[in-house]
Amino acid sequence: MHTGAFSDISWDQDGKQVGFFSFPYSIDRSPYYQIKMPVCRIRNGDGPSLVLMAGNHGDEYEGELTLLKATRLIEASDIRGSLTILTAANTPAVMAAKRCSPFDGGNMNRAFPGNPFGGPTQRMAHFIEHEIFPRHDVVLDLHSGGTSMDHLICSLIERLGDGERYARGLELMRSMRLPYGMIADNGPDSPTSMAAALRAGCIALSGEFGGGATATKASMAVTQRAVDNLLQALGITSRPILYLDDDRGPETVVLSTGGQSLFVYAEREGWFEPAVDIGDTVAAGDICGWLHDLERPLEEPQVLRFQEGGIVLTRRLHTHSQSGDCLMNLARFE
Repeated sequence: MHTGAFSDISWDQDGKQVGFFSFPYSIDRSPYYQIKMPVCRIRNGDGPSLVLMAGNHGDEYEGELTLLKATRLIEASDIRGSLTILTAANTPAVMAAKRCSPFDGGNMNRAFPGNPFGGPTQRMAHFIEHEIFPRHDVVLDLHSGGTSMDHLICSLIERLGDGERYARGLELMRSMRLPYGMIADNGPDSPTSMAAALRAGCIALSGEFGGGATATKASMAVTQRAVDNLLQALGITSRPILYLDDDRGPETVVLSTGGQSLFVYAEREGWFEPAVDIGDTVAAGDICGWLHDLERPLEEPQVLRFQEGGIVLTRRLHTHSQSGDCLMNLARFE
Protein backbone atom coordinates (compact mmCIF):
# COMPACT_ATOMS: atom_id res chain seq x y z
CA MET A 1 0.00 0.00 0.00
CA HIS A 2 2.86 2.36 0.78
CA THR A 3 5.32 1.55 -2.03
CA GLY A 4 5.26 0.78 -5.69
CA ALA A 5 2.74 1.91 -8.26
CA PHE A 6 -0.80 0.80 -9.01
CA SER A 7 -2.69 0.81 -12.30
CA ASP A 8 -6.11 -0.03 -13.65
CA ILE A 9 -4.71 -0.27 -17.20
CA SER A 10 -4.22 -3.58 -19.04
CA TRP A 11 -1.37 -3.49 -21.53
CA ASP A 12 -2.67 -6.38 -23.67
CA GLN A 13 -6.35 -5.44 -23.87
CA ASP A 14 -7.68 -4.19 -27.19
CA GLY A 15 -9.83 -1.07 -27.19
CA LYS A 16 -9.52 2.29 -25.44
CA GLN A 17 -8.84 2.59 -21.71
CA VAL A 18 -8.56 5.81 -19.70
CA GLY A 19 -7.30 5.64 -16.13
CA PHE A 20 -4.32 6.35 -13.89
CA PHE A 21 -0.94 5.17 -12.78
CA SER A 22 -1.10 5.79 -9.02
CA PHE A 23 1.88 6.41 -6.74
CA PRO A 24 1.30 6.35 -2.95
CA TYR A 25 2.81 9.39 -1.23
CA SER A 26 1.75 10.11 2.33
CA ILE A 27 1.34 13.83 3.05
CA ASP A 28 0.15 15.85 6.05
CA ARG A 29 -3.38 16.40 4.84
CA SER A 30 -3.88 12.88 3.43
CA PRO A 31 -1.93 9.92 4.90
CA TYR A 32 -3.03 7.50 2.14
CA TYR A 33 -2.67 10.03 -0.70
CA GLN A 34 -1.85 8.80 -4.19
CA ILE A 35 -0.38 10.86 -7.02
CA LYS A 36 -2.64 10.08 -9.99
CA MET A 37 -0.80 10.19 -13.34
CA PRO A 38 -3.45 10.19 -16.13
CA VAL A 39 -3.01 7.59 -18.88
CA CYS A 40 -4.89 6.68 -22.02
CA ARG A 41 -4.11 3.31 -23.58
CA ILE A 42 -5.43 2.56 -27.08
CA ARG A 43 -4.75 -0.77 -28.75
CA ASN A 44 -5.93 -2.43 -31.94
CA GLY A 45 -4.04 -5.67 -32.44
CA ASP A 46 -0.38 -6.10 -33.19
CA GLY A 47 1.59 -3.34 -34.89
CA PRO A 48 3.75 -0.31 -34.15
CA SER A 49 3.65 1.13 -30.64
CA LEU A 50 4.16 4.72 -29.52
CA VAL A 51 4.28 6.66 -26.24
CA LEU A 52 3.02 10.24 -26.49
CA MET A 53 4.15 12.11 -23.40
CA ALA A 54 3.67 15.67 -22.13
CA GLY A 55 3.85 17.41 -18.77
CA ASN A 56 7.41 16.24 -18.11
CA HIS A 57 7.68 19.89 -17.08
CA GLY A 58 4.46 21.25 -15.65
CA ASP A 59 4.40 24.68 -17.31
CA GLU A 60 4.66 23.55 -20.95
CA TYR A 61 1.17 23.48 -22.38
CA GLU A 62 1.22 22.82 -26.12
CA GLY A 63 1.91 19.12 -25.58
CA GLU A 64 -0.50 18.74 -22.69
CA LEU A 65 -3.41 20.28 -24.61
CA THR A 66 -2.59 18.37 -27.80
CA LEU A 67 -2.54 15.06 -25.95
CA LEU A 68 -5.83 15.86 -24.21
CA LYS A 69 -7.29 16.34 -27.68
CA ALA A 70 -5.74 13.05 -28.83
CA THR A 71 -7.24 11.27 -25.82
CA ARG A 72 -10.70 12.53 -26.71
CA LEU A 73 -10.56 12.03 -30.48
CA ILE A 74 -8.58 8.85 -31.16
CA GLU A 75 -10.47 5.56 -30.94
CA ALA A 76 -9.17 2.02 -31.27
CA SER A 77 -10.78 1.74 -34.71
CA ASP A 78 -8.62 4.67 -35.86
CA ILE A 79 -5.30 2.93 -35.23
CA ARG A 80 -3.21 -0.13 -35.93
CA GLY A 81 -0.96 -1.25 -33.08
CA SER A 82 -0.92 0.62 -29.79
CA LEU A 83 -0.71 4.10 -28.37
CA THR A 84 -0.03 5.14 -24.76
CA ILE A 85 -0.79 8.78 -23.94
CA LEU A 86 0.62 10.50 -20.83
CA THR A 87 -0.83 14.01 -20.73
CA ALA A 88 0.71 15.00 -17.37
CA ALA A 89 3.80 12.89 -16.73
CA ASN A 90 4.96 14.93 -13.72
CA THR A 91 1.40 15.37 -12.45
CA PRO A 92 2.24 17.41 -9.31
CA ALA A 93 4.23 19.91 -11.39
CA VAL A 94 1.42 20.17 -13.96
CA MET A 95 -1.22 20.82 -11.32
CA ALA A 96 0.99 23.46 -9.68
CA ALA A 97 1.78 25.11 -13.05
CA LYS A 98 5.50 24.81 -12.27
CA ARG A 99 8.49 23.38 -14.08
CA CYS A 100 9.33 21.15 -11.11
CA SER A 101 7.29 19.18 -8.58
CA PRO A 102 6.04 21.09 -5.52
CA PHE A 103 6.41 17.90 -3.45
CA ASP A 104 10.15 17.33 -3.80
CA GLY A 105 11.40 20.04 -6.18
CA GLY A 106 11.99 17.30 -8.73
CA ASN A 107 12.68 18.15 -12.36
CA MET A 108 11.48 14.95 -14.06
CA ASN A 109 13.67 15.55 -17.12
CA ARG A 110 16.70 15.41 -14.82
CA ALA A 111 15.43 12.44 -12.79
CA PHE A 112 15.80 9.40 -15.08
CA PRO A 113 16.46 6.50 -14.59
CA GLY A 114 14.78 7.29 -11.29
CA ASN A 115 14.63 5.33 -8.06
CA PRO A 116 11.69 3.14 -6.97
CA PHE A 117 12.44 4.00 -3.31
CA GLY A 118 13.04 7.74 -3.80
CA GLY A 119 10.78 10.76 -3.73
CA PRO A 120 7.74 11.01 -6.00
CA THR A 121 9.57 12.42 -9.03
CA GLN A 122 12.23 9.70 -8.82
CA ARG A 123 9.58 7.00 -8.46
CA MET A 124 7.50 8.24 -11.40
CA ALA A 125 10.62 8.54 -13.59
CA HIS A 126 11.64 4.99 -12.67
CA PHE A 127 8.18 3.68 -13.56
CA ILE A 128 8.18 5.48 -16.91
CA GLU A 129 11.64 4.24 -17.90
CA HIS A 130 11.27 0.66 -16.67
CA GLU A 131 7.56 -0.14 -17.01
CA ILE A 132 6.18 2.07 -19.81
CA PHE A 133 8.94 2.73 -22.32
CA PRO A 134 10.12 -0.90 -22.79
CA ARG A 135 6.65 -1.90 -24.05
CA HIS A 136 6.91 0.48 -27.03
CA ASP A 137 8.89 1.05 -30.22
CA VAL A 138 8.95 4.86 -30.20
CA VAL A 139 8.66 7.63 -27.59
CA LEU A 140 7.73 11.26 -28.33
CA ASP A 141 8.14 13.63 -25.37
CA LEU A 142 6.57 17.05 -26.06
CA HIS A 143 8.20 20.15 -24.53
CA SER A 144 8.33 23.94 -24.81
CA GLY A 145 10.27 26.74 -23.16
CA GLY A 146 7.97 27.00 -20.16
CA THR A 147 7.54 30.05 -17.96
CA SER A 148 10.95 31.65 -18.36
CA MET A 149 12.05 30.83 -21.89
CA ASP A 150 11.04 31.08 -25.53
CA HIS A 151 12.29 28.26 -27.74
CA LEU A 152 12.74 27.84 -31.47
CA ILE A 153 10.10 25.35 -32.62
CA CYS A 154 11.97 22.17 -33.46
CA SER A 155 11.96 18.40 -33.23
CA LEU A 156 14.77 16.59 -31.41
CA ILE A 157 16.71 13.33 -31.38
CA GLU A 158 19.90 12.14 -29.67
CA ARG A 159 23.02 11.21 -31.64
CA LEU A 160 23.03 7.85 -29.88
CA GLY A 161 22.11 4.22 -30.36
CA ASP A 162 22.99 1.78 -33.09
CA GLY A 163 23.27 3.03 -36.66
CA GLU A 164 19.97 1.56 -37.79
CA ARG A 165 18.02 2.97 -34.87
CA TYR A 166 19.63 6.41 -35.28
CA ALA A 167 18.85 6.44 -39.01
CA ARG A 168 15.22 5.52 -38.36
CA GLY A 169 15.03 8.18 -35.65
CA LEU A 170 16.34 10.80 -38.04
CA GLU A 171 13.78 9.69 -40.63
CA LEU A 172 10.93 9.94 -38.10
CA MET A 173 12.18 13.32 -36.88
CA ARG A 174 11.99 14.61 -40.45
CA SER A 175 8.54 13.06 -40.86
CA MET A 176 7.15 15.37 -38.15
CA ARG A 177 7.90 18.24 -40.56
CA LEU A 178 8.79 20.90 -38.04
CA PRO A 179 10.79 23.88 -39.36
CA TYR A 180 13.95 22.70 -37.58
CA GLY A 181 15.22 19.40 -36.23
CA MET A 182 17.84 19.26 -33.48
CA ILE A 183 20.46 16.55 -32.97
CA ALA A 184 21.60 16.53 -29.32
CA ASP A 185 24.70 14.99 -27.77
CA ASN A 186 23.72 14.51 -24.14
CA GLY A 187 25.22 11.02 -23.81
CA PRO A 188 23.82 7.60 -22.89
CA ASP A 189 23.79 8.31 -19.14
CA SER A 190 21.81 11.54 -19.48
CA PRO A 191 18.97 11.96 -16.93
CA THR A 192 16.53 12.99 -19.68
CA SER A 193 13.49 11.18 -21.04
CA MET A 194 15.17 10.76 -24.42
CA ALA A 195 18.15 8.92 -22.94
CA ALA A 196 15.70 6.89 -20.85
CA ALA A 197 13.80 5.87 -23.97
CA LEU A 198 17.03 4.89 -25.71
CA ARG A 199 18.12 2.83 -22.70
CA ALA A 200 14.73 1.08 -22.87
CA GLY A 201 15.38 0.11 -26.49
CA CYS A 202 13.05 2.68 -28.09
CA ILE A 203 13.54 5.26 -30.79
CA ALA A 204 13.54 8.51 -28.82
CA LEU A 205 12.00 11.70 -30.20
CA SER A 206 11.22 15.02 -28.59
CA GLY A 207 10.31 18.54 -29.62
CA GLU A 208 10.06 22.12 -28.44
CA PHE A 209 6.82 23.84 -29.44
CA GLY A 210 6.91 27.38 -28.05
CA GLY A 211 7.39 29.04 -24.68
CA GLY A 212 6.18 31.51 -22.12
CA ALA A 213 3.90 29.04 -20.30
CA THR A 214 1.12 29.64 -22.79
CA ALA A 215 -0.39 28.17 -25.92
CA THR A 216 -1.20 30.09 -29.10
CA LYS A 217 -3.20 29.23 -32.20
CA ALA A 218 0.07 28.86 -34.13
CA SER A 219 1.88 26.77 -31.52
CA MET A 220 -1.09 24.45 -31.08
CA ALA A 221 -1.43 23.98 -34.83
CA VAL A 222 2.22 23.05 -35.31
CA THR A 223 2.13 20.64 -32.33
CA GLN A 224 -1.01 18.85 -33.52
CA ARG A 225 0.34 18.62 -37.06
CA ALA A 226 3.63 17.13 -35.84
CA VAL A 227 1.85 14.45 -33.79
CA ASP A 228 -0.45 13.59 -36.70
CA ASN A 229 2.51 13.38 -39.08
CA LEU A 230 4.37 11.02 -36.75
CA LEU A 231 1.34 8.77 -36.22
CA GLN A 232 0.96 8.42 -39.97
CA ALA A 233 4.69 7.91 -40.60
CA LEU A 234 4.65 5.02 -38.11
CA GLY A 235 1.56 3.51 -39.73
CA ILE A 236 -0.46 3.78 -36.52
CA THR A 237 -3.03 6.00 -38.23
CA SER A 238 -3.85 6.34 -41.91
CA ARG A 239 -5.27 9.87 -41.86
CA PRO A 240 -4.95 13.13 -39.91
CA ILE A 241 -7.06 13.24 -36.75
CA LEU A 242 -5.80 16.24 -34.78
CA TYR A 243 -4.87 18.72 -37.53
CA LEU A 244 -7.15 18.68 -40.55
CA ASP A 245 -5.50 21.35 -42.72
CA ASP A 246 -3.99 20.04 -45.96
CA ASP A 247 -0.62 21.70 -45.23
CA ARG A 248 1.54 18.99 -43.64
CA GLY A 249 4.47 21.31 -42.86
CA PRO A 250 7.87 22.34 -44.28
CA GLU A 251 11.01 20.34 -44.92
CA THR A 252 13.08 20.17 -41.75
CA VAL A 253 16.39 22.05 -41.45
CA VAL A 254 18.72 19.94 -39.28
CA LEU A 255 20.65 21.60 -36.44
CA SER A 256 22.92 20.34 -33.67
CA THR A 257 23.73 21.32 -30.12
CA GLY A 258 27.21 21.98 -28.80
CA GLY A 259 29.25 23.06 -25.81
CA GLN A 260 29.21 26.08 -23.56
CA SER A 261 30.53 28.40 -26.28
CA LEU A 262 27.00 28.40 -27.73
CA PHE A 263 25.50 29.87 -24.52
CA VAL A 264 25.38 33.43 -23.20
CA TYR A 265 24.99 33.80 -19.43
CA ALA A 266 24.50 36.69 -17.07
CA GLU A 267 27.49 36.98 -14.75
CA ARG A 268 25.91 39.59 -12.48
CA GLU A 269 22.44 40.87 -11.65
CA GLY A 270 20.93 43.05 -14.37
CA TRP A 271 18.03 43.72 -16.74
CA PHE A 272 18.53 42.07 -20.10
CA GLU A 273 17.71 43.79 -23.40
CA PRO A 274 18.04 41.37 -26.34
CA ALA A 275 19.54 42.44 -29.66
CA VAL A 276 18.28 39.40 -31.59
CA ASP A 277 15.38 36.97 -31.39
CA ILE A 278 14.92 33.22 -31.73
CA GLY A 279 15.40 32.04 -35.30
CA ASP A 280 17.91 34.80 -36.13
CA THR A 281 21.26 33.76 -37.62
CA VAL A 282 24.29 35.34 -35.94
CA ALA A 283 28.07 35.33 -36.30
CA ALA A 284 30.83 35.13 -33.72
CA GLY A 285 31.26 38.54 -32.09
CA ASP A 286 27.73 39.75 -32.86
CA ILE A 287 25.92 41.49 -30.04
CA CYS A 288 23.56 39.22 -28.11
CA GLY A 289 22.16 42.07 -26.03
CA TRP A 290 22.82 44.45 -23.19
CA LEU A 291 22.64 43.97 -19.43
CA HIS A 292 21.41 47.15 -17.75
CA ASP A 293 21.66 48.16 -14.09
CA LEU A 294 18.54 50.02 -12.97
CA GLU A 295 20.24 51.07 -9.74
CA ARG A 296 22.98 52.89 -11.66
CA PRO A 297 21.10 54.80 -14.35
CA LEU A 298 24.19 56.68 -15.65
CA GLU A 299 26.25 53.52 -16.08
CA GLU A 300 26.59 52.16 -19.63
CA PRO A 301 25.05 48.68 -20.00
CA GLN A 302 27.27 45.65 -20.32
CA VAL A 303 27.52 44.53 -23.95
CA LEU A 304 27.14 40.77 -24.35
CA ARG A 305 28.45 39.05 -27.50
CA PHE A 306 28.21 35.57 -29.01
CA GLN A 307 31.37 33.48 -28.87
CA GLU A 308 30.50 31.70 -32.12
CA GLY A 309 27.91 31.76 -34.86
CA GLY A 310 24.70 29.83 -35.35
CA ILE A 311 20.94 30.18 -35.08
CA VAL A 312 19.31 31.55 -31.93
CA LEU A 313 17.65 28.57 -30.26
CA THR A 314 16.40 30.00 -26.95
CA ARG A 315 15.88 33.39 -25.31
CA ARG A 316 15.22 34.20 -21.68
CA LEU A 317 11.80 35.81 -21.33
CA HIS A 318 12.31 37.34 -17.88
CA THR A 319 14.14 40.67 -18.23
CA HIS A 320 15.41 40.74 -14.65
CA SER A 321 18.33 38.31 -14.51
CA GLN A 322 20.81 37.10 -11.95
CA SER A 323 24.30 35.72 -12.23
CA GLY A 324 24.09 32.26 -13.75
CA ASP A 325 20.89 32.80 -15.73
CA CYS A 326 21.12 31.66 -19.35
CA LEU A 327 20.13 34.58 -21.57
CA MET A 328 20.47 32.97 -25.01
CA ASN A 329 21.56 29.70 -26.55
CA LEU A 330 22.59 28.97 -30.14
CA ALA A 331 22.46 25.83 -32.28
CA ARG A 332 24.75 24.97 -35.19
CA PHE A 333 23.63 24.14 -38.71
CA GLU A 334 24.50 20.53 -39.57
